[in-house]
Amino acid sequence: MAEGLLLILSGPSGVGKGTVCRALLAQLPRLKLSVSVTTRRPRPGEEEGREYHFISPSRFQELIEAEAFLEWAMVHGQYYGTLKSKVRSALAGGFDLLLEIDVQGAAQVKRQWDDAVTIFMAPPSMEALKERIAGRGTESEAEIRRRLEVARREMAAYHAYDYLVINDRVETAAAAIAAIVTAEKCKVSRGACPNF
Repeated sequence: MAEGLLLILSGPSGVGKGTVCRALLAQLPRLKLSVSVTTRRPRPGEEEGREYHFISPSRFQELIEAEAFLEWAMVHGQYYGTLKSKVRSALAGGFDLLLEIDVQGAAQVKRQWDDAVTIFMAPPSMEALKERIAGRGTESEAEIRRRLEVARREMAAYHAYDYLVINDRVETAAAAIAAIVTAEKCKVSRGACPNF
């Protein structure tokens, strides 16, 4: 069985990464979504191992010291990270593994796993992104402005990625990423080999 692909998906908040990931998981049976480790407490309805692996800050520090993470960061006072062992296990099992992480995490992964396939998802326009964020009805005007400023900074990093996908429609964006997976598996440099 061929080893799976490590895929990284980044993009600004509100661009629709989660929705596109769900569509991809339905299309690609050999694709798994990486489950991160965090020190934050579970929210209502979250389950251990489904949304996150929930651990204590002291255990997270032990894992940092043991160099167990492929990438990690502190966000809003809580640690989040991707365990190397979980990545290796999924890929060795022939599964493709999708990491939905920010641009800093993507850079950390790429330094350690140079054949990871990086995909940046962007909105069709900043106005469309603003409409999506405002449409949630969960953020104040000040928070929307802050998210848009962060989005502008994140989008400036798209050129460091292998692929750019514009999420104008979920189905189109998911199909584009599925095509990227197919193309990457056909690369001679990844071991694609005819049987003649």
